[in-house]
Amino acid sequence: MSNPHFILFDGPQRPDLLPITATRAIADLRIGILTIKEKWEKHLNTSVSILTQHYLQPKYPFQNQKNTIYINAAFLPNKNLVDTIIQLNEATALIQENKIIAFKSKKAISTLEAINLNEYSVTEISNQNVIQYPWDIFTQNGNEIKNDIQLLDLKPNPDKLSKTNILLGNQIYIADGATCEASVLNTKDGPIYLGKDSEVMEGCTIRAPFALGEHATLKMQTKIYGDTSIGPYCKVGGEVSNSVLLAYSNKGHDGFLGNSVIGEWCNLGADTNNSNLKNNYSKVKAYHYPTKSYINTNLQFCGLIMGDHAKAAINTQFNTGTVVGVFANVFSAGFPPKFIADFAWNLDVFQLEKAYEVAQRVMERRSIILTENDKNILKYIYENR
Repeated sequence: MSNPHFILFDGPQRPDLLPITATRAIADLRIGILTIKEKWEKHLNTSVSILTQHYLQPKYPFQNQKNTIYINAAFLPNKNLVDTIIQLNEATALIQENKIIAFKSKKAISTLEAINLNEYSVTEISNQNVIQYPWDIFTQNGNEIKNDIQLLDLKPNPDKLSKTNILLGNQIYIADGATCEASVLNTKDGPIYLGKDSEVMEGCTIRAPFALGEHATLKMQTKIYGDTSIGPYCKVGGEVSNSVLLAYSNKGHDGFLGNSVIGEWCNLGADTNNSNLKNNYSKVKAYHYPTKSYINTNLQFCGLIMGDHAKAAINTQFNTGTVVGVFANVFSAGFPPKFIADFAWNLDVFQLEKAYEVAQRVMERRSIILTENDKNILKYIYENR
């Protein structure tokens, strides 16, 4: 029999992960150094396809084949889980606490609606890491940086670090073209990874675990606390703690970002700050799209969740556990609401054609074109907000 084909599908966790998943499949979420898709491909040593929402599917080339193993993309891979999945028999499924992890099908499945677990015999396992809510991205990020270092089989190379820096420990991993000058890097509690052609400007202070994506920049005197990932092509300044910026987003100036997840093509104006701890030290509640209500995160520290293309004006003050939707524009005085809807323009609505214009203008600065697929995705979100 031929080797199985692998498909990462959006599981039932997908609505819980809005607004981060409004513009992408779960498999495209970045946590640690790599996206979830990249992690699975490294573990499986083969390319994988993505099965997602109908309005997102044109963004992802899809191979519909028999002898396919379908994997819930919300689950993070590890060697034991991968070995178990590869050994699945036909018409068998793997679950954890009633959450589907994977199943093997003898028939081709082309839509999420066609998945029916009643057709499969079930095996239960436990202790697998799953991304259920957006805040799981930053709470699990530090461990995933460490896991990705091992998965990529990287070796420390402190000899590549300029002598103008101060290095504590030796868990530094520097990719080709990365530069770092006159900064302090503390790797005693984990690894620091500087991606291809990334730049750490003078005077930065970084505590591990930390990952800086390819072509990303830390501006002068940036302060980075551990469990933080700055995705490809991001530009970051000020103070950042236990946060993940997926890619192409800017926090270019002073201000605090903590315990947060920022999508792509976002911009935080100068001196934007978020609270990550309530005054009474109680657990933080955050907006939940499926129920249109606030749910308990069970976290004492939870900051800002921001969907793609959202923007915040200078001196914006985000309250604890604020959720900002896709293409929202925030520029009110004082604390804005703890939930800001998709395409909000302060108290008005950001018109779709204007949104296209802004997106194209922003993306052209990185030599990227706003495609018809991109427009159709934004249109769907706009019409269903």
